[in-house]
Amino acid sequence: MLQYIARSKKNIALGAIMSKFEYVKLADAIAADIAKGTLKPGDRLPPQRNFAYDRGIAVSTASRVYTELLRRGLVVGEVGRGTFISGDIRREVETIAEPRDARIDFEVNYPLLPQQWAMIAKSLAGLERVDALEAVLRSSTSTGTKNARVAAAAYLARKDFAPQAEQILFTANGKQSLAAALAALVPTGGRCGVEALTYPYVKSIAARLGITLVPIPMDEFGARPDAIQKAHREAHLSALYLQPIIQNPLGVTMNATRRTDIMRVAEKLDLTIIEDTVYGFLADDTPLAALGPDRCIVLDSLSKKVAPGLALGILVAPPHLRESVMSAVRTGGWIASGHALAAGQRLMADGTVAELTRLKRIDAARRQQTAARLLAGSQLSADPRSYHLWLTLPPHWRSQTFVAAAARRGIALTPSSTFAVAHGHAPNAVRLALAPPSFEQLDSGLRTIVSLLGTKEEDFDSTE
Repeated sequence: MLQYIARSKKNIALGAIMSKFEYVKLADAIAADIAKGTLKPGDRLPPQRNFAYDRGIAVSTASRVYTELLRRGLVVGEVGRGTFISGDIRREVETIAEPRDARIDFEVNYPLLPQQWAMIAKSLAGLERVDALEAVLRSSTSTGTKNARVAAAAYLARKDFAPQAEQILFTANGKQSLAAALAALVPTGGRCGVEALTYPYVKSIAARLGITLVPIPMDEFGARPDAIQKAHREAHLSALYLQPIIQNPLGVTMNATRRTDIMRVAEKLDLTIIEDTVYGFLADDTPLAALGPDRCIVLDSLSKKVAPGLALGILVAPPHLRESVMSAVRTGGWIASGHALAAGQRLMADGTVAELTRLKRIDAARRQQTAARLLAGSQLSADPRSYHLWLTLPPHWRSQTFVAAAARRGIALTPSSTFAVAHGHAPNAVRLALAPPSFEQLDSGLRTIVSLLGTKEEDFDSTE
């Protein structure tokens, strides 16, 4: 890497009279080097103590420079590795949004089965008739139709959790359901606690709503109750956004003790939980809402259960929050179309979604077994029932460089920084979405990843 920080007596002299705003000027200088290309994505900045010595400044000032660069999204910090110039920070959300031209896609996680299209076509037969279209293509509302609410309530019901049809609201997709729940619970300028590694879109949604996300540290059972209490003391949270069942990206599922502890803390702090159950269809675990139905807004959608082209977001709102959520759906322009409602109603009511759920559970388990076999010896975190896994990289690789190396081999992965709520606090890992590839591609892609793990980052830099 270019040694752009020169040691000089002049810098040391300047450091002695540095104003309290000098750290901003130093950050600006580094930003200019990034803009000019003197510093490139992946370049490593020196440790803060070295930076301070080279510039003749206090270590505390160097820390402020690095913090400012992190705040601007110009660098990323990787635990145990250091601070690196980031790539295009906007890509952190876009990578999840749009499939890229990759030979093998381990990035965009929509499970699709070869036999599902005939099943869907059978369920939706007749919906193209004139009389049917006349009914479903009229304007819709956040509450949909009575039949749609009944079908959704019946489908979502499971052990210890039986939502009422009157609690059901609809949006055009799961992201809009999340936006509506956040808008209903957290005021502009307010704070919402989220798992430190979480669903990427919550970051962009919160930013557009003027909401600050507060990362909650996690362990092997999910968000830590003591960390929630600490975050509330320090930041006064308005709500929590959690994924208790097959969390994305880590695949963590809360056990019964953790669910009970989380609900106890939510009650004590008077916090409402936005419970994302989008991946919950792959498991039979009890949702948090079963323990506190008046304390949770449950989010779900049909995009992963059925297909991304049939997006229908579902909200289960407690009675005392129903009007607030309805208002958020209306004012946000997030109302589902009548056609999507009618299609979703049919698919849920006639058992098609239930059968697709059964088949996708089998498919997900097979894919996890394949991944566990081929990645044996690697550090993995995954629920054996899920469609994704978390791969911690060996010390000689960095997350973003590994993703770039895989991309040059036709494989799309998602770096850890995409899921990190706080800039500079991404572990050295990547997420693999196991749903998109065929089984042949799955085998080939995973073998390529294993081969890549065995090479050195330096080898990649010098030979590619």
